[in-house]
Amino acid sequence: MNPADKPMVREWAILLALGAVQFSHIIDFMILMPLGPQFMRLFGIGPTKFGFLVSVYTFSAAAVGFAAAFFIDRFDRKKALLVLYACFGATTLVAASSDSYGTLLAARALAGAFGGVLSAIVFAIVGDLFPDSRRGAALGAVMSAFSIAATVGVPISLYLANHFTWRAPYFFLAGLCVTVWSGVFWLLPRMRGHLRAARERHPLAQAVEVFREPNHQKAFLFSGMLFFSGFAVIPFISPYMVANVGITEPQLPLLYLVGGTLTLIVVRLVGRLTDLHGKQRMFTLIACGSALAILILTNLPRVPIYAAIAASAFLMCMMSGRFVPAMALITGSVTPRLRGSFMSFNASIQQFASGTASFGASLLMGRNAAGELTHYGAVGILAVAATLASIYLARRIRAAAG
Repeated sequence: MNPADKPMVREWAILLALGAVQFSHIIDFMILMPLGPQFMRLFGIGPTKFGFLVSVYTFSAAAVGFAAAFFIDRFDRKKALLVLYACFGATTLVAASSDSYGTLLAARALAGAFGGVLSAIVFAIVGDLFPDSRRGAALGAVMSAFSIAATVGVPISLYLANHFTWRAPYFFLAGLCVTVWSGVFWLLPRMRGHLRAARERHPLAQAVEVFREPNHQKAFLFSGMLFFSGFAVIPFISPYMVANVGITEPQLPLLYLVGGTLTLIVVRLVGRLTDLHGKQRMFTLIACGSALAILILTNLPRVPIYAAIAASAFLMCMMSGRFVPAMALITGSVTPRLRGSFMSFNASIQQFASGTASFGASLLMGRNAAGELTHYGAVGILAVAATLASIYLARRIRAAAG
């Protein structure tokens, strides 16, 4: 191998490790949603209790992430990632051993407490390691984890759940976490360059500095609107497909397999186009596509399975695609010395917006006499309104100096 190629190979190995961290905690969060029909049936719960089961993860992540933001820049990023990821892996075993709705709810809260902070650290690491000119492609590679999770992780998890028990995916995930943790330990370098600046100020002073910057305020509001629009709709896709569109539970893995495969291609393409054509332009284009996808899916009647697959794949591609330029905008809006705290606060805002959206949507929705979910179309309109607000805000975020 040419010695000049070694740094690039190492960079891609690091991105692979960080993507694996994202993959595992995204699977932990995602698998609950397609298992919605099973949980509703097994625990005898309706849309509201299921919505709370989804949102408790995000509310817990928001609370813990907000507290962590005061101190996250005071630690080596590698060490912080390894400790939090080990604790997250342990929570999957707690979930797998749950025997009631209440204990599963508690397990999801524990998972959120650790999993929500992981994303903030991963994005801070990418922001520190990669310059602005290559950050879009790097983020696109890491965020491909969502697509791979949908393409590989969710179908495998659903297969395990359908053929064994809903506990099986969580045991599988616990084993995966051990392997990924080992990879991160060996590949990721120590990251201490931000420590001196962080330790020169009190954590509260750093938080004040993060929040008093108008550009940061716009980025936080933008991030909240973006996640609100997504998680008003996403948690109820599988229950809606089964109850209203007529898809059977064994057919659900096919929706995620096709949608995830296409999303994997789209996310990588969007990462490159973001570096070429600009973050705001690409976000505006794809966010408009996501608004159309939301309206189509939330008003989908009973259709053949190929039409249901097309609608869900379109939504997954647009939702995932818009996060690439969005995260490039967000990570670029803050200087490196504040990036860890900023990203942790940002993750908390994202999680709080996600939890509010999913729980709020569950309060709007109900069931009719035929067992179908009602008012999903109204939830879609609310999500589109939040998407349009995020487009407006994206054009007002500026890149930070340094």
